Amino acid sequence: MSKKAHNSFSALVFSTDPNFKLEEEEKQPIETWAPDQQLLKVRLETKHRAGKAVALITGFTGSDGDLEELGKKLKTFCGTGGSVKDGEIIIQGDHRDKVMQWLGKNGYVKAKRV
Repeated sequence: MSKKAHNSFSALVFSTDPNFKLEEEEKQPIETWAPDQQLLKVRLETKHRAGKAVALITGFTGSDGDLEELGKKLKTFCGTGGSVKDGEIIIQGDHRDKVMQWLGKNGYVKAKRV
């Protein structure tokens, strides 16, 4: 069986009704918590990265757009590349000190270095 997520209409193949529309579930917009409430964890990871070290920031609670914005600001401050995937911010290189410095300066007081 494939690992793709199937919705409740996966068995629907064809409808002859010209006015038929799939009823999509309404997604509630995720409210982004204030920086002083965020429980961010900053750690170093080298597994599955060909021995290259990356700083990994996890634990962000909020919308994907706000997570992307935070990732962009961190990458700019560290002067390096990275990405945002699966709710995690990946910063290339061991920049944990810089990340913790930036987070502390911008109100993320509950951030922990793991």
